[in-house]
Amino acid sequence: MPAPSFLGAVRAHGETLFRVWAPQARAVEVVFEESQESPLQLQRDPEGYFTGATSARVSLYKYRVDGTGPWPDPCSRFQPQGVHGPSLIADPTAFKWSDSQWRGVRLPGQVIYELHIGTFTPEGTFDAAAEKLRYLRELGITLIEVMPVAECPGRWNWGYDGVQLFAPYHVYGDHEALKRFVDRAHAIGLAVILDVVYNHLGPDGNYLKCFSPHYFSTRHHTEWGEALNLDADFAQGTRDFVLGNVRYWISEFHLDGLRLDATQSIFDDSRPHILQEIAQTARAAAEPRSCVVISENEPQHAQQLLPVERGGYGLDAMWNDDFHHAAKVALTGTRDGYFSDYTGRAQEFVACVRRGFLYQGQCYPWQKKARGQPAPGLPPWSLVVFLQNHDQVGNTFVGDRVHDNAAPGRYRALMALTLLGPQTPMLFMGQEFAASARFMFFADHHEELAALVHKGRREFLSQFRAYADEATQLLVPAPHEEATFEGSKLDWDEVQHHAEALAFHRDLLQLRACDPVISHQDLAKLDAATLSEHAFVLRWFDDEHGDRLLVINLDQELPLVPPSEPLLAPPFGATWQLLWSSEDPHYGGHGVTLPVADSGHGDWRLPAQSAVLLVEGQG
Repeated sequence: MPAPSFLGAVRAHGETLFRVWAPQARAVEVVFEESQESPLQLQRDPEGYFTGATSARVSLYKYRVDGTGPWPDPCSRFQPQGVHGPSLIADPTAFKWSDSQWRGVRLPGQVIYELHIGTFTPEGTFDAAAEKLRYLRELGITLIEVMPVAECPGRWNWGYDGVQLFAPYHVYGDHEALKRFVDRAHAIGLAVILDVVYNHLGPDGNYLKCFSPHYFSTRHHTEWGEALNLDADFAQGTRDFVLGNVRYWISEFHLDGLRLDATQSIFDDSRPHILQEIAQTARAAAEPRSCVVISENEPQHAQQLLPVERGGYGLDAMWNDDFHHAAKVALTGTRDGYFSDYTGRAQEFVACVRRGFLYQGQCYPWQKKARGQPAPGLPPWSLVVFLQNHDQVGNTFVGDRVHDNAAPGRYRALMALTLLGPQTPMLFMGQEFAASARFMFFADHHEELAALVHKGRREFLSQFRAYADEATQLLVPAPHEEATFEGSKLDWDEVQHHAEALAFHRDLLQLRACDPVISHQDLAKLDAATLSEHAFVLRWFDDEHGDRLLVINLDQELPLVPPSEPLLAPPFGATWQLLWSSEDPHYGGHGVTLPVADSGHGDWRLPAQSAVLLVEGQG
């Protein structure tokens, strides 16, 4: 039997139960489609919830509120005909799970892979994506982050225009397709988390106001639409809606956690903050499994990651945009738009290794205000680092990937830092085989809204000088055109054609997982230093297994005479031996060159645009 606080409609023990929040309505009834059943009158409780039950065998329904409608259920579990169609009654106990031995996931040791179901495979379905899971596991991925799947309008969408937050997008498969995907992932040792959007709802198919205007705030606003009401009159109903959604994904779909989109636009002036309650609700719903809650927060308010007793919200991790922005400048030379406050120099990467975020309260000239917060004592795995993600690829003019615009050697060197460094690394789908497919912004809307979305996309890109002129603006891909969506799909033939890139990423991931020193992500045993404006070194100290030395040079060949940086010195009585090089010809490199003569005791000469990993050996 569902818990008293369930939302939506569920079938259990021969009955179908309904529950919907409409605090100012006088009457709510269920209207059944494709059925001769009479409408079911629901009963109102003091909190404004309408509930009822029927033993009739019904499957599709809508709600009529005070004689208006009928409308789809705002907590529908499935919309087989899209956002405007009837809602499907589902039995949450019908799916036969095979993951009873799965114990969930914690962040230490994880490697994240972000993917979009609609463009990950030619078919664009959960079942087709499930066929690629073993490939990902063999690559070295441990945790899949699925971009939002809540029901949204049209035939394709990034997913951030979701309007029925409980209903997996019907284009991706039937109402149990996501469960099959998660169950298959767990069977081969892969965790799955879901990207969820609690800052706004999309503009088309959003029926929440038909049930209550109090779902939305009159005090707060977001750049994408109305903010949810989480802190004013009647806010408890909206909070129940959000927390019920958290509980639903974790418990009914066995998901291993959530990635929270744009938390800077989740406004809540009350206490406890909704983000704290989201984390607590997710963990309670997962028990006895463990789960993770990851935040995207543009201003990088790192205090979200602190424990509640230290004034934080207790989230597990946050995306590190500072790392990406510094890397983008180093890889491409661009300092346009929001990249203007980064240099791409060695100092920034050393600071990221040591301190996590670069901005922890300093002035951020691009926004003309302070950026970030200090949060001492954060473990390194609580920061997620990447060279690509859906936003940063999609925010280019035509969705170009950074490996197509960077010198190959420089890309390999910074990917070595990403995958061997102490923070939690993330790859964006196809990155591991140097996918040539762009990832453009796509959203299929009706004609009037499509024109507005295209206009908004042009305005967003105009923050970059390179994309602001009139001629370039005219060439911005139209999000509603099928070619924009189809052109964003991965070409899986490239797995064979780009074998060098695949071998490069696979070998690095194997090193990260298997090396007894690097895999520990222990900042106490790690130090870093700059060697020049564009070269730097990381050193892991380990008495048991021997030290490790990662030397990265992002510029031209560099002689170090004299080699006065103490981190370069081999341990007493030992030598440096080459363990791995980004310039291995198997990766498309120019050949392996040991950067130091006489096993570490002579002069150093760093190969151009390269990374080498050295290990302590016998003297």
